[in-house]
Amino acid sequence: QLHLVESGGGLVQPGGSLTLSCAASGPNLDEYVLGWFRQTPGKEREGVSCISCTDDSEGGTYYADSVKGRFTISRDNAKKMVYLQMNSLKPEDTAVYYCAADLAAYGAPVVWNYDFWGQGTQVTVSS
Repeated sequence: QLHLVESGGGLVQPGGSLTLSCAASGPNLDEYVLGWFRQTPGKEREGVSCISCTDDSEGGTYYADSVKGRFTISRDNAKKMVYLQMNSLKPEDTAVYYCAADLAAYGAPVVWNYDFWGQGTQVTVSS
């Protein structure tokens, strides 16, 4: 059973940066597809990014159009960590961010394709 714990959220001004971290415990992380999702009150949880989820040459990454060019996902299997570097943050990036993992997810991250979830970390972008 994979257990995920996010950290690194907080309050940041528009244009600022944050790096979210997700620590995994349990089985070898390198077997899993990893994703980041976010959710705001009253809205469905949406996929932001995933890694090892596509066949592209950039580590099999995917980014939602809303974050492409601003966010970078990465993983460190030895440390059992996954990261989301967020730059040029906008107020609309405000949300609870969740990391998730699955053995077989592929393509754009969708909630029902991921079996393991962290508890979430709040990111607030405001002046």
